[in-house]
Amino acid sequence: MDYTRQWGFTFMSDDAQIAIAMGQFNEYWNWIVANNQGSVNPTIKPPIDIWRNAYNDIRAAYIFMNNVRPISDQGLTTDAVQQMKMEARFLIAFYYTKILEVYGPFPLVTELISSDTALDQMMLPRTPYDEIVAWLDNEYLELSSFFPAQYSNADQMFGRPTKGVCLALRARIWLYAASPLFNGNEDYTDVKNPDGTNIFSTQYDVNKWQKAASATREFLDLAETGVYNLYTEIYKNGEIDPFLSLQNLFLKGGGENKEIVFARAANSRNWYNGISNPRGFVGGSGYYGATQNLVDAFFMKNGISPILGYNSDGTPIINSESDYKETGFSTSQTIYNNTAYNLGGPSETEGLVSDAGTFNMYVNREPRFYLSVWHDNQWISQANRKTEFRHNGLDGGPTHDSPQSGYLNRKATNPEADPRNNKIPYQPAIILRLGEFHLNYAEALNEADEGNPEIVKYLNLIRKRAGIPLYGNGTGQIAIPNNKEAMREAIRKERRVEFALEGDVRYNDIRRWKIGIEIFDQPISGMNRSSSSDSFYQRTPYTTRVFDKRNYLWPIYQNYIDNNPNLVQNKYW
Repeated sequence: MDYTRQWGFTFMSDDAQIAIAMGQFNEYWNWIVANNQGSVNPTIKPPIDIWRNAYNDIRAAYIFMNNVRPISDQGLTTDAVQQMKMEARFLIAFYYTKILEVYGPFPLVTELISSDTALDQMMLPRTPYDEIVAWLDNEYLELSSFFPAQYSNADQMFGRPTKGVCLALRARIWLYAASPLFNGNEDYTDVKNPDGTNIFSTQYDVNKWQKAASATREFLDLAETGVYNLYTEIYKNGEIDPFLSLQNLFLKGGGENKEIVFARAANSRNWYNGISNPRGFVGGSGYYGATQNLVDAFFMKNGISPILGYNSDGTPIINSESDYKETGFSTSQTIYNNTAYNLGGPSETEGLVSDAGTFNMYVNREPRFYLSVWHDNQWISQANRKTEFRHNGLDGGPTHDSPQSGYLNRKATNPEADPRNNKIPYQPAIILRLGEFHLNYAEALNEADEGNPEIVKYLNLIRKRAGIPLYGNGTGQIAIPNNKEAMREAIRKERRVEFALEGDVRYNDIRRWKIGIEIFDQPISGMNRSSSSDSFYQRTPYTTRVFDKRNYLWPIYQNYIDNNPNLVQNKYW
């Protein structure tokens, strides 16, 4: 059961955009398009029915736990049975965690309900949010005491729950519980069960941020014993190579990559590489589009944000301190130090990121930009040519199998992928990685303990691997934000680019921070995809997303509401 369906949640964020015409091909894309256009309602069952699928699988897990027995003559030992039962218990907690993220409170079932139970006793109300968090907190703690930090047969057990996975998920639920959507959200004060019980917390509690910080600290304490490390490649001078670090982070498996906390072991990246890479050379469809909104978020090489905001007409407010240019083309190659990366042009020069003639918007950007986004006129080493995203270009429109905003996702794509011939080198699908928890910790500490030096420490660990200047008071460093609000903004900006186009992180951040209405007040924009000339390089709105208060939580499918009079719908639906 693939709850993350990582390109799906991404397409409901401001990172990515597919063609609106994709809605005609299957119910999955149709639901994504409908959601973004504001036409989803409780009577439309989502094609990935997280609510129903989770309960089906949770019931199956309880049945398994109640019935599995050792079979000594077949080698199924007591220890093996106990391992399987605890793995089933983990799955129950994990499935509940995903429901909680998307729908908020739900009826918490903590044991197998007999089929002989009276129907009216099965009609459970939604359990209050804080009670669910407390139950999950206890489950993950107990599970973390059972599972080892590392398995002796690590390759064979890759993708199975470990102590670290349990502590990481526990830390994440507390971070979400402390966030504005769930921590004293006044919009939900009148959402009650039929008996009058509030199902959301109605008072802000700063202690939840402290709990989030403490839970994340507990996970990091385990990580820092050597169980997990940020993935890095080291250049020949002994410095971190940010380009190869960021590229190979998503290509290396568990044995080589200690940043992975939780992942799917199976290699299911053929379609992903096909829809992400430019259409004209891989035999794929090249429609996993990135947005101008995301491009604007990446820092410059000097670690400074290029765009401060937008004017009322949608034009950017350019940061004069950033060295950013939005007109003209480069007259020389862009070469970075401390990297063996050489995929920026046909010469394969070490450190070459982009050739002369590149639109200046894409010059001197931070390494994460080049490893996350395909832009027009960018070198494709495997195809021995440059991308052609303009109208009627090899990789461009007018077809729906093209970047609708003039950009494609490049993150986690494999430069050796050949989807046409079904040749994709192995790469895991990462669900949780250590970098998230560095930024989670910084965020929670900033809210609970403003000024704690560990905030800057963990923020800088991410920036150091990214190859951009650190926050500090030294030469070449960037001044440390001087209050909670400024630091909050710095952390949010770092999360935006570190986890760009990556799973459910950005989508969940938009919702838990309650910034969706603000974010989607700005159109989804890109380059002028209808142009075949240099006028392609003009900011052009593609679509306006519909997002209001109801979109912070998904609607519970109306059939489930109709079948259970004790089940109240999420507000505004």
